[in-house]
Amino acid sequence: MENQVNYNTEKKEIKKPEVFTGKPTAAFISASWTALLVGMVSYCIGLWDADMALNEKGYYFVILLFGLFSVISVQKAVRDKQEGASVTDIYYGISWFVTLASIVLLIIGLWNADLLLSEKGFYGMSFLLSLFAAIAVQKNTRDVKFIDENWK
Repeated sequence: MENQVNYNTEKKEIKKPEVFTGKPTAAFISASWTALLVGMVSYCIGLWDADMALNEKGYYFVILLFGLFSVISVQKAVRDKQEGASVTDIYYGISWFVTLASIVLLIIGLWNADLLLSEKGFYGMSFLLSLFAAIAVQKNTRDVKFIDENWK
């Protein structure tokens, strides 16, 4: 018996991939903004409805603002370093320090608060969602601007 081998010599057209620019998709940008708004609005609604003194509400609100600003600063410093832009070590260190400080201050505040454990969890999770989403929004904004300026 002969070994019959059928080699398909027909050439198939290979579709070349588009040039990957690294631009975030509209879905990811929308998801990032949605997560940021959901986290911030939820946190603020929780504060608005909370049965605590106005100075406590102010403390938690300022911690949210402090945290959001600090993570955006960290993202910018990390990205600048990655792109070879000059970032001083002191700015880079302070950015990380204030980010960690905002998280620690929230933990200390919640640890000592007269809140139900479910309320403490709610504030912690909405805070962390807001911080993570702020990083994603900042990254997307910077990516889109960079690509629009350099890939035309």
